[in-house]
Amino acid sequence: MGMRCLMGGMKALVVQNASLVGPGLLQDGMEEGGWRLDIRVMDRPGAVLPGSLEGYDALVVLGGPMSANEEETYPFLRQVVALVKNALRKEIPVLGTCLGGQLVARALGAPVTRNPVPEIGWYGLRLTGEGLKSPLFEGLPEEFPVFHWHEDTFALPAGAVHLARTGGCVNQAFSFGRSVFALQFHLEITPEIIDSWAAVWGDELETFHGQGAHELLKAETRSVWDSYKKTAGTILKNWLGIASRKPDLY
Repeated sequence: MGMRCLMGGMKALVVQNASLVGPGLLQDGMEEGGWRLDIRVMDRPGAVLPGSLEGYDALVVLGGPMSANEEETYPFLRQVVALVKNALRKEIPVLGTCLGGQLVARALGAPVTRNPVPEIGWYGLRLTGEGLKSPLFEGLPEEFPVFHWHEDTFALPAGAVHLARTGGCVNQAFSFGRSVFALQFHLEITPEIIDSWAAVWGDELETFHGQGAHELLKAETRSVWDSYKKTAGTILKNWLGIASRKPDLY
């Protein structure tokens, strides 16, 4: 892995569970960092996942509108969980966001259940004491806004380190080992992605936040975006630093 890094040949498998939930800032940051991304969009005709992570240096699992428990309806979710387990065995770095984080939790034996309240929009994320020491959040304050769109949440797997919470969702981030990270929030988000979700899932947004919620969300996104883009840039830089190291260099 170290030689491939020096040659600029690091390659990540990106599981995009739904066309509407794309890699956004993650793709920008990883490609700028010299990574090659193999993005598999699972709701496109003929989409398949590799049987293993042979030839890959990291695994990224994005969000999606389905539940992590809907394996009967979406059989590929079983394959995603199997790939996370493959990454754990091979000590390949893993990053999961929202549904992706929940699938990482499931691969580690933890259940995914309904959160006490849905979270749709921008909420303050508070790092735990361990979160403040985590290399993923290095250089960030104790609290900062992040974007959510979820009803479910993951439990903490045995051996995981709890990194962050919000007022309405206790388990917002965890790490497992040196290079496996699960996030409940959407690190990858962009204003364009938010706008596309609000257009397609507007009924859900207005049911939760009331009439006019789309315009209010757009205004809130404009107000926090410059700050959030810097925050996300820091997290992405930290993630790339973690993902680019050989296990014996930690």
